[in-house]
Amino acid sequence: MSLRLAVIGKTGQLGQALLREGEALGHQIIALDREALDLRSSPKDIEAAITALPSGLDGLILAAAYTDVDGAESNADLAYAVNSTGPSVIAKACAQHDIPIIHISTDYVFDGEADQPYTPDNDTDPLGVYGASKLDGELAVLSSGARALILRTSWIFDGINKNFLTTMLKLSDTRDEVSVVDDQIGRPTYAGHLAHAVLKAAEGLAEEPDIETGVYHITGSGEEVSWAGFAKAIFKSEGRDVYVDEIPTSDYPTDAERPQYSVLDTERFERTFRHPLPEWQAGLRAALDERDENG
Repeated sequence: MSLRLAVIGKTGQLGQALLREGEALGHQIIALDREALDLRSSPKDIEAAITALPSGLDGLILAAAYTDVDGAESNADLAYAVNSTGPSVIAKACAQHDIPIIHISTDYVFDGEADQPYTPDNDTDPLGVYGASKLDGELAVLSSGARALILRTSWIFDGINKNFLTTMLKLSDTRDEVSVVDDQIGRPTYAGHLAHAVLKAAEGLAEEPDIETGVYHITGSGEEVSWAGFAKAIFKSEGRDVYVDEIPTSDYPTDAERPQYSVLDTERFERTFRHPLPEWQAGLRAALDERDENG
């Protein structure tokens, strides 16, 4: 089934991947950048942008966000405007126009104190402004009256944009040793695999009226890993002889506190949408191929 979908946030890692994957799957993607819809705008302007979308949309994917985790600590008003107020206005407009909405969220809504993967039903307790603003956005979308999915993810990477993978490779061009934190544990998520899963969710939302709405988790599957472990996997895959100095978070102070354990349980998503999620190691190989293809 070919869908007509609006995507807000077309220039980010996920937005770019949604355009590529959407085209490959035969969907019509109407992509909006910040000029077309700025989440910092007034509610009136945001509502007008949603109203101006073509009629008969099968869904809207909200992939835009304020993602500067440390910057949010000193720019709370901006973080809440982009991550909470804007999504609230969009979701209410979607409800008025009968457009299903998929809102992308984050593992940072959790405090990282768990000892097993977080399910969508686990209590949230964000550690910083970024996570708190994203949680506010989740709650606003869920209470908007729209048919809504909240899709939380973590540690997004690709082979094109600035992210952990490309940063590690750039550092290794001039260094034979890097220091990386080893006490933050999660699962990396390749943007291409995430986009494919999000589009499967959009198909389910459009084709199955009784599908369960609410919160789901999407990440790469496979073993849990630290940032240092992820760095080692990157260098090994590229055949680079780089020593990874495993350091504690306390040796790398940041403005915002990060959850030490943010592995997400994806079982509900995989079962509901009948879509097994690829291992993050497969995503790593795909991202490195993507990087080679793009020079």
